Parts: sequence; structure tokens; C-alpha cells
Amino acid sequence: MVALTAEQIATLSQTECHVHPLVLLSIVDHHSRAARGSKKRVVGCLLGQDNGKVINVANSFAVPFEEDEKDPKTWFLDHDFVESMAAMFRKVNAREKLIGFYHSGPSLRASDLEINELFKRYTTRPVMVVVDVGSQNLDELAADESVPAEAYLQVEEVREDGTPPAKTFLHIPSQIVAEEAEEIGVEHLLRDVRPTSASNASFSLLGGQTLATRISTLLASLRGLASRLTLISQYLDQVRAGTLPVNHAILYDLQEISDLLPGAELQSDEMVKAVAREGNDMMLVVFLSSLVRAVVKLHDLVDNKLTNSRAELRLDAEPAAAEGEKKKGEEKKSEGEGKKE
Repeated sequence: MVALTAEQIATLSQTECHVHPLVLLSIVDHHSRAARGSKKRVVGCLLGQDNGKVINVANSFAVPFEEDEKDPKTWFLDHDFVESMAAMFRKVNAREKLIGFYHSGPSLRASDLEINELFKRYTTRPVMVVVDVGSQNLDELAADESVPAEAYLQVEEVREDGTPPAKTFLHIPSQIVAEEAEEIGVEHLLRDVRPTSASNASFSLLGGQTLATRISTLLASLRGLASRLTLISQYLDQVRAGTLPVNHAILYDLQEISDLLPGAELQSDEMVKAVAREGNDMMLVVFLSSLVRAVVKLHDLVDNKLTNSRAELRLDAEPAAAEGEKKKGEEKKSEGEGKKE
């Protein structure tokens, strides 16, 4: 690794790490299965994309890992398992590349630099994500909206005193990024582990209000509107029947409210047609969006298949090319010996 200046490190520190909820769930599941109730940590690989300014961590898989509790520098990580799993994931989705590793922390360890050097075999700039799986309860996590994952990049800083540069980790900002489908799925999985306090019960563990809370709020608003319209109708019926006296101030307010309604001046048939036309236009947009999404997914599938086919052809061609070069070398050697004779 080339040593970096202070300005280069400051620029590198602006790199953001986007962690998807699926990765966090996989790490928590890995820890609960392999190291629950102990002080051991778990280690795994991260898959995604690194475009320079943003590191997108979209997937992960667990890796067999052991270390000596008394001597942190003594550890074992199965290289063959990493390579075989990475090859299988590459066949499923060629865009998700091996970009780093994770461990369950809760803090940095002495062997992290050595593990990072190991992962440089697979990527030039591996990112390390430390996930503290037991630092906070659900109430605290929902209250401060903190991210339970810290991201780091290895750097070598040039020192002004002339001493040799030392390798260290640079902390970069991280955040949880979820698509709408991911957010709905994760909220469905976490429906039974909501924060227990009344003040935080309506907030999602991903940040912001839950989908159920938003729908409940809209439903309560519609019910409130329906009850007020019913009350207005009952009041007008009683005024017409002479049960209640006429209050011109209330009637003026009701007239103003009715004037604000869209299409109140239109006939009922025209209003129904306008609403139907608006609904059809919205459904057409939804249909076109679904159609475009399906075409994009199909294109990604075909592109992924072509990429894997090219990679397999390239791997098959390399031994044949090497054998051809070897034969050419032997032929030249035999021709040279024939000329000498």
C-alpha cells in the first residue's frame, strides 16, 4: 500500500459505507448461532460494490474463524471456503463482488490488520465493518437512531518526523440504506421485537416511523374526517327540521369548506369521470413502472449470464494458451538444436 498524506487521508475519510439491513440480520444470526453466550467474535465476508466515494454493502456470508483468546495474534480463517463461496455468489450475481469483511467486535482487535492484509488478495481496498451485536437494547437503538455498524479502511500515513509510516484504520461514516421492499420485509421480520417503551413503540429499528404506524395514522385521519362529515350532516338535518336554530356563522364556514372541495361545481357524472380518469392515469404510471422494472431485471439477468459465460471461457482459454506457448517454446528449442547439428 502506498503511504498517504494528511490531505489524501482527509479526502478518503469522506467515503461513505452503506450497509443494507440484510447484512445486519445475517451478522446477528451468525453471532447468535456460533458465539451466543460467549466472548468470541464471528467473522465473515462482505459483498457489494465500491465505486470510490460510496461503498455499498449489499450481502454477506459467514466464514469459519477461530482465534486464541489469550493470544489475539493467533487466529485461523479458512481461505478455501472464502474462495469457493465467493465463486458461487459470483455465479448468482456478478455485480456483488467481495469488498471486505466484518466481525462482531465490539471493538477493534490486534489481528484486524493481519486479516485485512489477507483480504487484499480479493480486493484492493477491503472495508472492515464492526457490528456490535449486544451494545444497546432495542429502546436505546430506536431512541438515538444510532447505526450499530462502524466502517473502517486501512491507511498508511506519511509522518512529518520522517519515521516509517504505520498501518492503521481510518474510520469512515456509515449508514443503513434500505430499499422500500427491504424495509417492508425487515419490518415484517421484526414485528415481534419492537421497542417496548411507549415513547419508542412507533419507531422502526431502521429509523423513522414504521409502515404500520404510517398506515394507522392515515386510517385514523380518515376515520376522523368521516366522523366530522357525519356530524355536519346531522347538524344540517336538524336545522332543516327546525330542531336547531339557524346559525349563520356556522353556515358561512360550511359554505367556505364546500367551496374548497375539488370539483364541487361540477355535476356528479362529470366528477365521477374525472376521478376515474385520474385513477386510470395513476394506474397507468404504476403499470409502466412495473413493466420497466421487469425489463431492467431481465436485462440484468441476461447481462449476468453473459458475464459468467465470458469468465468461464476466459478461465478455459488460459490453460490452452499456456499449453500452446509451451509447445511453441519446445518447437523453437528443437529447431535450434537441429540447426546446431
